[in-house]
Amino acid sequence: MPRPIIYVVSDSVGETAELVTKAAISQFNGKDAEIKRFPYVEDYQHIDEVISLAKLNHGVIVHTLVKPGMREYIKKQAVEQSVKAVDIIGPLINQFQELYEKEPLCEPGLVRKLDDDYFKKVEAIEFAVKYDDGRDPKGILRADIVLVGVSRTSKTPLSQYLAHKRYKVANVPLVPEVDPPEELFQVSPDKCFGLKISPEKLNFIRKERLKALGLNDEASYANINRIKNEIEYFDSVASKIGCKVIDVTNKAVEETANFIINLKRM
Repeated sequence: MPRPIIYVVSDSVGETAELVTKAAISQFNGKDAEIKRFPYVEDYQHIDEVISLAKLNHGVIVHTLVKPGMREYIKKQAVEQSVKAVDIIGPLINQFQELYEKEPLCEPGLVRKLDDDYFKKVEAIEFAVKYDDGRDPKGILRADIVLVGVSRTSKTPLSQYLAHKRYKVANVPLVPEVDPPEELFQVSPDKCFGLKISPEKLNFIRKERLKALGLNDEASYANINRIKNEIEYFDSVASKIGCKVIDVTNKAVEETANFIINLKRM
């Protein structure tokens, strides 16, 4: 018996119909089929061509046409030409129309728009990881948002939160003994946000961090004079950049993120 031919028809790219078709075929113990995809079907003439091919080759049509007129036409033509046709999405749309008591948009390609949104989020998260903690200064010029601050001012969690909102974020730690990357002064100040915190709060956070690591909380990293020195250095760098400075002393990450997003949208 020759391999059956499955004609996958869609008014978008046809990925959904093809995946469902392959999933169904997989249930038949290794049986195979030739799948021919017909994407972006937008007129009745295109449907007529597929119907003719399916009839000629004794094939089966599987479709995800979202426009009611197109669905009805392919159904009618398939019956008249004795061609087997399976509507994957139509029955679901009809059921959801009753469930939501609302007319469907009947707009092809919406799921792909959702996919694009998802992939933008993944790309932003990967960007935040790659350019976290000043690992590669080149990311500064490619970022949508650049965060600057001394150690333990929530730069990394804030970067990840903003990445989930699809912003590409690079963050740069400031240490008095290390010159900031030149890229920090080349980027637009509107993209850059300085994170400032009170010396007392930072002292507490750093002491707790050292304890969690099993280290002596009297180390210079948590010394209050050292912290004040770092914050003064931060102030000088932020002033040179000309960026907006946000006091994160008593702010949750979500609050700081929303503040930055609102500024970006202005």
